[in-house]
Formats: sequence, structure tokens, C-alpha cells
Amino acid sequence: MGWTVLIPVRGAGEAKTRLVAATDDPWEHLRLVTALRSDTITAALDATTVTRVVQVLDKAGPAQRRDGTLAFVQTAPGLNAALSEAAMWALRQWPSDGIAALLGDLPALRPEDLDEALIEAARHATTFVPDASGTGTTLLTAMPGVALDPRFGPGSAVRHSGFATPLHAAASLRQDVDTAADLARAAEIGLGPATTAVLQNPAERPRRAQSRTRRIHRNPA
Repeated sequence: MGWTVLIPVRGAGEAKTRLVAATDDPWEHLRLVTALRSDTITAALDATTVTRVVQVLDKAGPAQRRDGTLAFVQTAPGLNAALSEAAMWALRQWPSDGIAALLGDLPALRPEDLDEALIEAARHATTFVPDASGTGTTLLTAMPGVALDPRFGPGSAVRHSGFATPLHAAASLRQDVDTAADLARAAEIGLGPATTAVLQNPAERPRRAQSRTRRIHRNPA
């Protein structure tokens, strides 16, 4: 059995506002958020248990380009409604696959750690992985034919524990990044190449087009 992995994608400029302190300016913040997502997607694609990755977009527009990924644009507002909607769509498309909702801020994620969790998840109807703090959730799974019931947000681990089996996952799958302190802890595990590149190589900010002032030539009196 394979897994269809759903990764929610918000506009990078609106995402991870608590992480702004980890960068020098809004432009670097945008690059960092994009890099976190890129490393998460890459790790998911490299996992042998994953059949496909679907980026769940909050608005129509180009998805982050990755070979092997698909895009689903939500119509229902909110993260949980979007994931439920995408899960029902995926279940219709690939009924023999399990469905997994994976947060997109796991820059230290290793494919083998995701594989280990999904192999264990295949033994239960629904499972979840608590984040490093133990209060949030980084992964929620449902076996083929079982509805995904996402309840992400503050305190989601308690809500998910009411119906899903908790998994003892590796640190790379538990360390999501919301703050600069989270990023430092993820760095101790080992960041992916995209995030590492952003932190080590600040990019030149794109230049804004200079406004042109129309000159009025007056004839001498």
C-alpha cells in the first residue's frame, strides 16, 4: 500500500509570522518560509512509502514547483476544512492509498523517518504524530476508506488523541518550526539543503522598478 501525502501551502508572505525574528527582513523571511516547505516536500517525495505528494493551496496560483507533486486548491476556508476537502478528493482519485496530512514546516525531515512512521501507521485505522512540544501535531494519517478528520491548531494533539493512535516518531518528523528557537532545534537535528542555503547565503533583495517622473520642458518666456 502507498500513501498520498497532503501538504498545506499558504502564501509564503502570510505564513510563519512568528518566524520573522529569525531573518533580517521580510524578503529573507519569504525565502526562509519557501525553503522550509521545499525541504519538507523533497523529503516526502524521497520516502519510499509515498506514492504522491499533493500541495493543498489556499488560493489559486502556481504551486511550489516539484516534479512528482500535484496541486489542489481549497474552496472551504480554514486549514482543517481544506485538508478534509483534499482528503475526500484524494480518496476518490486513489481509493487504495492511505491519506496522510503532513505539515510543511519540517526542514529537518528525513525520508527514512517518514517511512518508519507511515509503515507503523498502516497497522492502525488512524494515527498522528505529536510535535516536539507534545501539544501540536505534525502528521495525521487515515487508512484507505477511512475519513481523515484533521483537527490541527493549538492543542491538536489532545484532539487527535480522542480517535487516532499516537506514534513514537523520530525527532526529524516531530520538529516543526514556528519560531527562531524551533529553527535552532531543527538545525541540531540537521536542516535540509534549501533551508541551509537560505541561512548561509543571504540573497540580494530584488530591486524595485524606479518610478519615472515626467519632465515638463517650458519654453523660455
